[in-house]
Amino acid sequence: MTSQPASDGLFESFRRAEMLIARSRPLDALQALGPVLASRPDDVSVQLLAGRAYLNSAQLRRAEEAFGRVLDLDPADHYARFALGKALQRQGRLAEAHAQLKMAAAMDPRPEYQEALGEVRVRMAVDADVPEPD
Repeated sequence: MTSQPASDGLFESFRRAEMLIARSRPLDALQALGPVLASRPDDVSVQLLAGRAYLNSAQLRRAEEAFGRVLDLDPADHYARFALGKALQRQGRLAEAHAQLKMAAAMDPRPEYQEALGEVRVRMAVDADVPEPD
């Protein structure tokens, strides 16, 4: 997010939200981010920060929406794909999570992306081996 004189307050709110996320206070971060989200809904960095706060506060549908918005704006954002995959995984939507995590790992083979992809693959394999109840 770029700062301009008219948006200094928004920039401060954005920085405050970043600090609150770093301190594991996602709900407070969302409160600080509110005016920034309202003012700059198409700013990738704002949506990424909101998505992180939603994910960290278990607001998984909202996280999914925020990361999906980032990907609408920038389909090459590997972190948004990774985080979207994590949100989908936590909702039990493993096939969708697998697709996003696989793309993220292909775009940038970071260890945490590879690990998340492996977790989903294992869970999908385990689920496939479990017989359906009668």
